[in-house]
Amino acid sequence: MARAWLGLPAPVPPPGTPAGAARSEPGDAGTGGHLTILYRGPLASCDYDCGYCPFAKRRDSPEQLRADRAALERFTAWVAGRPHGVSVLFTPWGEGLVRSWYRRALVELSRLPHVGRVAIQTNLGQRIGWTAGADLTKLAFWATYHPDQVPYARFLGRCRELAERGVRHSAGIVGLPEHLAAARRLRADLPPEVYLWVNAAEGRSYTDAEAAQWSEIDPLFSYSRHPHPSRGVPCRTGDTVISVDGDGTVRRCHFVSEVLGNLYDGTFRPRRSPCPHEICDCHIGYVHLESLPLYDVFAGGILERVPAPQGR
Repeated sequence: MARAWLGLPAPVPPPGTPAGAARSEPGDAGTGGHLTILYRGPLASCDYDCGYCPFAKRRDSPEQLRADRAALERFTAWVAGRPHGVSVLFTPWGEGLVRSWYRRALVELSRLPHVGRVAIQTNLGQRIGWTAGADLTKLAFWATYHPDQVPYARFLGRCRELAERGVRHSAGIVGLPEHLAAARRLRADLPPEVYLWVNAAEGRSYTDAEAAQWSEIDPLFSYSRHPHPSRGVPCRTGDTVISVDGDGTVRRCHFVSEVLGNLYDGTFRPRRSPCPHEICDCHIGYVHLESLPLYDVFAGGILERVPAPQGR
């Protein structure tokens, strides 16, 4: 039986929240102007060589790395100057934590009083001692285990170190048949409070029997198994949740190409509108659909994919 997220600690409100005040999820319309940003700069290089990723072992030129660093520093400065609450999830095409400027940005943003959460998607391949400089009530990791790219003991050890340091995180794996044994082993060895998610492999259909195997590891696998109908469905993206690239171009999410303005020249204005696509099949997109209950399921952990404690 999957241990899933039993015993997760309650989320910590941002500093300055009055005692007894209701907690608002980053990005929720009830936060009084709180904006959640999915940031993806030009970085496209990765130190892993996963067969299911087009950016595997890609190398950025020195010029591309300098551009990525400048873009990230500009974005960090913009966030620092906001008069309202902001939360950030970094979703780089490549691996961000191998670059010092991403580590520095995570630390700096976590220490800003108006930042509710700052998280990053990562393969967790790098040492994490630098997290000691961050505000751990705000820093979070969305870590992916790639069994053919990293020794099992190293990934498990990093997850355990995060837990020991008190860094919020989830861990996960792509639901390929060849990953099933590794996923079972990881679920058994992870601390019981760490949620292990499973992403349905792109383009793969699962029989009920196969889905049941993955659901034993991740009780929420059903949300990933099938794409979600989304055309005309109300969605928080474009309003309280936006996608931003290195130039400051704003789109409602990573999957809709329509430009809504620019973060830096004042042309972006939040606008609530239904999704224009037929389906949404990626967690960082469909988690924001108002037709799904995932803001309750992941209350307090939307960006880092950490479910709320059971029985809450």
